[in-house]
Amino acid sequence: MGSIQEPNGMLEKSVVHQPMNYPKVDRDVTKIDHIHNRQVPDPYRLLEDPKAEGTQVFVKNQVQLTKSVLSTCDTQEKLRERITASYDYPKFSCPYRRGNKWIYTLNTGLQAQSVVYMQDTLNEDGEVLIDPNTWSDDGTVSLALMKFSEDAKYLAYGQSASGSDWITIKVMRVADRIVLSDTLSWVKFSSLAWTYDHKGFFYNRYPEPTTNGVEDAGTETDTNLFHELYYHFLGTDQSEDILCWRDSKNSQWFSRAEVTDDGQYLVLSIEEGCDPVNRLYYCDLSILPEGLEGLRKNKEQLPFVKLVDNFDAQYELVANEGPVFTFLTNKDASRYKLTRVDVTDPSFWTDVISESESDVLSSANLVNKDLLVVCYMSDVKHVLKVHDHRTGDLLHILPLEIGSVAEISGRPEDPDFFYSFTSFLTPGIIYRCDMSTGTPEVTVLRETTVANLDRSLFETRQEFVTSKDGTVKVPMFVVIRKGLVPDGSHPALLYGYGGFNVSLTPSFSVSRLVLAQHFGAVIAIANIRGGGEYGEEWHKAGSLGNKQNCFDDFIACGEYLVERGYTQKKKLCIEGGSNGGLLVAACINQRPDLYGCALAHVGVMDMLRFHKFTIGHAWTSDYGCADVAEEFDWLIKYSPLHNVRRPWENGAESVQYPSTMLLTADHDDRVVPLHSLKLLATLQYELCTSLENSPQTNPIIARIDTKAGHGSGRPTKKIIDEMVDAYSFFAKMTGSTWID
Repeated sequence: MGSIQEPNGMLEKSVVHQPMNYPKVDRDVTKIDHIHNRQVPDPYRLLEDPKAEGTQVFVKNQVQLTKSVLSTCDTQEKLRERITASYDYPKFSCPYRRGNKWIYTLNTGLQAQSVVYMQDTLNEDGEVLIDPNTWSDDGTVSLALMKFSEDAKYLAYGQSASGSDWITIKVMRVADRIVLSDTLSWVKFSSLAWTYDHKGFFYNRYPEPTTNGVEDAGTETDTNLFHELYYHFLGTDQSEDILCWRDSKNSQWFSRAEVTDDGQYLVLSIEEGCDPVNRLYYCDLSILPEGLEGLRKNKEQLPFVKLVDNFDAQYELVANEGPVFTFLTNKDASRYKLTRVDVTDPSFWTDVISESESDVLSSANLVNKDLLVVCYMSDVKHVLKVHDHRTGDLLHILPLEIGSVAEISGRPEDPDFFYSFTSFLTPGIIYRCDMSTGTPEVTVLRETTVANLDRSLFETRQEFVTSKDGTVKVPMFVVIRKGLVPDGSHPALLYGYGGFNVSLTPSFSVSRLVLAQHFGAVIAIANIRGGGEYGEEWHKAGSLGNKQNCFDDFIACGEYLVERGYTQKKKLCIEGGSNGGLLVAACINQRPDLYGCALAHVGVMDMLRFHKFTIGHAWTSDYGCADVAEEFDWLIKYSPLHNVRRPWENGAESVQYPSTMLLTADHDDRVVPLHSLKLLATLQYELCTSLENSPQTNPIIARIDTKAGHGSGRPTKKIIDEMVDAYSFFAKMTGSTWID
């Protein structure tokens, strides 16, 4: 393989690989779907069954292949040593008050899971309340959610095994740490909301799966339908729980419930997908004739009042004063606003804080009785302000460096609140803001330092890339070593997501800084359309029929890095997870010449069938659905599984697919592993095994983890192991040299 001349004058040196012997898998060419008068082959349908012998053999052989490839990555152990040392720093959450106690979580550095602590005062060492590290020998059972009763006498918490979205709820009596007999199963995507009489709590669940998931929860592919809201009385069996809400006509709807700060109302948010829209119901718990016990006796659901009964906007509860509710909403406000309504007269809504002309209103919290702590996003950087709750008037702007507010904690009755700050170069600072005098008094409660990493070696830039259609400027953060010369010689890692209204604000990653320090790598984060960085218009510009904008924006960012000399094509690696995995896979199909390496984590790869598995139907709000003819036409054009092409057959003889690693896990019941397995089989067959003397010598492999899911709840060792494997592959495939 030769070299080509780059625009900046640097010669692009290719990494030469030997042809690989890929595992075989049964290929059923007779499996053809007929969709809207189109024939769509699906020869690897077998791989949709995780229990099929053919699937298990295929996975086993791919695992062995990947091990053999990774064994040639000579920087693996150096990376493991440096990432492990750098990852060994304390990770605190913001403290919050329950009853007369303070609660926070802490991972001292390399613990498998964070531990929940309780303390009487902020300046003393906390006592262990829950230690998930005692739940399993390998740390794969994690704490998924938790909620204290208002008096803090009880704690309901959820356990997740192997990273699955399924959780089991337990209840602890806080005073003596006794775990009660209450056990609630088949809980998923659940809220937790205690009633103020401390008798029990609301939670969400699905019916029990009908396939192999009963034996190994998280490995099943059953569609999740009929999300239900239940109330559980302490000390009773789950079979006695009260069904409070279930829509038998709309099986794909799901709900979240919360009790207002005064304990009077239960507010129910109902969603049909992942779009930022919801229906809004409420129930005045104080007027139930026989309380919740009456529902069980009469076998009735809660008598909800429908405040908003359509899916035209999002409403998120901020606070209430009796029947007067304040919501964060995008109703007639793409960049969000605060609005207020008296539920006894729901015909009249009034704006409290109007939509900004440029910034996105991300969150609002009520503190000190009548103050709103409001977080804005301005060009993908957070800004904190304090407003008057009743008038909406701006009172204060809090000091904040360029970065992200990761967490805010505080209660309406407390004069102080806490917020945590992070950035690409800042692992974490927790601030305390005292508003008791009316003027913010901000102090540092905790500041984290990483002993094994010198952050002064790096700098962060924000650059703006012109989109392919010329209509927008796409923000991109670039993290580099100070003094880096943009001569095209450096490896680069370009990360993106671009979907579901998710914003990639600055965050700290020791593994990426290790790449920057020891490989001279350029780290780039692209804020492409489809995310929420500039509000709902930005989101809609990269969803449904506009999804191609996401790929075009990401490609434009890659081209920008090459044109400006940050890197060259064969040293450019793209990375993304989930919807970002789809992004990476679509981009290597569309522009295989632009990249030297690709890391696609837990990606949605089969865009024609994703809605048929677990919670996939909820994603049709962003993607569309192949069952609809017009939407099928959108999806078939970019679906990674259906657009694998041999680039050398289009006149580009020297072009092949970049070295590619697909990453998935056996208990991922969000984006089930079949997506990555089917794409893996397709890539290997179309590019390699179906041809003699194939030009495709760059490896196409998969990292298939066990006892792991979509990403949440992974123990620290699994996190580090994945970083090491992925980034040593990146270094090897881009020809990057270790720098001490």
